[in-house]
Amino acid sequence: MKVLSALRQRAAARPAHIVLSEGHDPRVVAGALEAARAGIAKITLIGTHEEVSARLAKAGATPDDGILIQDPATSDLTQSAIDTYFDLRKHKGIRRDFAEEQVRDPLIFATLMVRKGQADGTVGGAVATTSDTVRAALQVIGKAKDAPLVSSFFLMALPEDHPSGRAALTFGDCGLVIEPDAGELAAIAAASAASHRQLLGESPKIAMLSFSTMGSARHPKVAKVTDALALLRKAHPDLPADGELQFDAAFVPDVGAAKAPGSDVAGHANVMIFPNLDAGNIGYKIAQRIGGCAAIGPILQGLAKPANDLSRGCTAEDVLNMIAVTTLQAAK
Repeated sequence: MKVLSALRQRAAARPAHIVLSEGHDPRVVAGALEAARAGIAKITLIGTHEEVSARLAKAGATPDDGILIQDPATSDLTQSAIDTYFDLRKHKGIRRDFAEEQVRDPLIFATLMVRKGQADGTVGGAVATTSDTVRAALQVIGKAKDAPLVSSFFLMALPEDHPSGRAALTFGDCGLVIEPDAGELAAIAAASAASHRQLLGESPKIAMLSFSTMGSARHPKVAKVTDALALLRKAHPDLPADGELQFDAAFVPDVGAAKAPGSDVAGHANVMIFPNLDAGNIGYKIAQRIGGCAAIGPILQGLAKPANDLSRGCTAEDVLNMIAVTTLQAAK
């Protein structure tokens, strides 16, 4: 897809150092190797030297690819990482021996490298669960000081020559915040708009989605969406946003003009904000499985430094794309 090729090219123009916590996984190795050869990122893989080296050799890697390996059991970074983790979590009553054990977890080790400035971002989740991957990022890297919350979004790349003429949409939140209140929904919308601009270089137009369009139904669920829109407009008056909108009114120009006449967003939205995780998760999977979209994510936003989660069903290309996304996030 052209939009993903463009994203990778933008990342290669400002490469970052990305650490991948699952260096033993062949998909991770293949995606990392492609990213390194494309100049998207300097790569560090976490795992035992023996296993990761064997995976790299099988994938055809050479020393010229410049891929580094860090084994938490033997790394010269480990002792400092233990000190940092213990200082970070001692308020929870942990013992130093527990810190030593935790730092040998590749997810924790990778996030500590990012926290300590030894890497610019991290990617995991090809093997680990989303809950484990996100927990490590939250505990070690933490929320950005200016972020109201940590949330997620998916970059949805539409099939080539889609009838809409669109290349990509941003869907949020489809992976993390289960039942956001109006304030959280407004914050997710603002963060997703910023992410859309950062990754695609395109001005965002935000649709606050619902089962109702412009008052066609009355319900507390609808009121939450309209309240979120009011908060979003108050905090970010320059952001184009409208709602509440049904998806067709947000996406299809003729339907938008009929259901929401006078709206500059209806029919032209590129940032779709779902009212809760039920709607968002179901929505992105329908777009992916029936609509043929490539779904990149969940991409985390609101962290102090970039960390992202892969699907356990990911491909090497998914890994490559997530490395590119994380590189672009690190460039801000």
